[in-house]
Amino acid sequence: MLSDTARPVIEATLPLVGSRIGEITPLFYQKMFAAHPELLNGTFSRANQANGTQRQALAGAIAAFASHLVTNPGTLPEAVLSRIAHKHTSLGITEDQYQIVYKYLFEAIVEDLGEAVTPEVAAAWTEVYWLMADALIKIEKGLYAKQANDKMWMPWKIVEKTPASPTTMTFVFEPADDTPVTPGEPGQFVSVRIPVADGLLQARQYTLSADAESTERRVITTKFNDGGEVSPIMHEKFQVGDVVELSNPYGDVTLDDGDGPLVLATAGIGCTPAASILRALATNGSGREVLALHADRSLDTWALSDQMLGDVQKIDGASLKVWLEKPELAAVGAGAAGAETHEGFMNLADVDLPENANVYLCGPLPFMQKVRSQAIAKGIPATKIHYEVFGPDLWLASQN
Repeated sequence: MLSDTARPVIEATLPLVGSRIGEITPLFYQKMFAAHPELLNGTFSRANQANGTQRQALAGAIAAFASHLVTNPGTLPEAVLSRIAHKHTSLGITEDQYQIVYKYLFEAIVEDLGEAVTPEVAAAWTEVYWLMADALIKIEKGLYAKQANDKMWMPWKIVEKTPASPTTMTFVFEPADDTPVTPGEPGQFVSVRIPVADGLLQARQYTLSADAESTERRVITTKFNDGGEVSPIMHEKFQVGDVVELSNPYGDVTLDDGDGPLVLATAGIGCTPAASILRALATNGSGREVLALHADRSLDTWALSDQMLGDVQKIDGASLKVWLEKPELAAVGAGAAGAETHEGFMNLADVDLPENANVYLCGPLPFMQKVRSQAIAKGIPATKIHYEVFGPDLWLASQN
């Protein structure tokens, strides 16, 4: 918790720091990458730097963490810290890098705020930073220790490459060496690290879309991103037989071990965690009550539709509802056999949610915020709503 000395200082300066952190963070990254360009080689996303999302993420993390400490004394935002820690470990973040971030972040704070950064202010915000950093370091050490190996990146060979929709591709990998393999959990992701056009290594996270618990293969489904550096190479250049670096599996939004009802609400390529969960339930002969909800542009653009529809039919008590923005682009009835199809955007107003269900969300941030609010309005406790966030800003999904 914040010390009695730091708390009033943080309360007094949070509005100022919050208002300036959008200017502080670009300065911080400029300083840090000038001194440590190696951090752009496989750790930080250059694309996220270019579009500003990485900077917004750091700004949101610091301000939100400080705000939580002020408004919730004696507690930590454990769910969000866990989410960030899983992302960090999938990129190989190490304890010493927190000291690097601290050095250049506080240089940027002092340069931007000038005389406002008194020794008392600097000490209070240093306390905030290390409370957050130490909590993350502790979680991350535990996550690394759970792996079946002590490696960050392992070689995997592409054995299948199959279109999953006009803009998505499913890749199946098998181990390319004898490194012990950590089984994943349905809902987890792996990082893929590849050299891009100028030779720099860049990493992206992709959900295991099937067979997550296997130690013999990894299956991911990726969406082509015109503005990205990784997915275009994967879709256009990668071929069966190529060897690619993958991380161990990470992610804390995973299928729970209980037997209670589940609601899986997804949109677009966000269907991949739900597809992985449905595949695990079908493979294990589960009899759980499952309500799968998916929104997409059309039936044609719905990645993994055949997999999800087939697995729902194999699970006793499972049902599927689909919302399509443009159902006229496909023969809705025939292609979505066994699914209740609606036109437009997902809306839970007329959906009967199972009592005491665990709800899993994945999709664009506005979609998750909207559906989360609708689920809460229908009586689902916020603690039973779990969500996977695409992109670097892992704080915002819980904001209504």
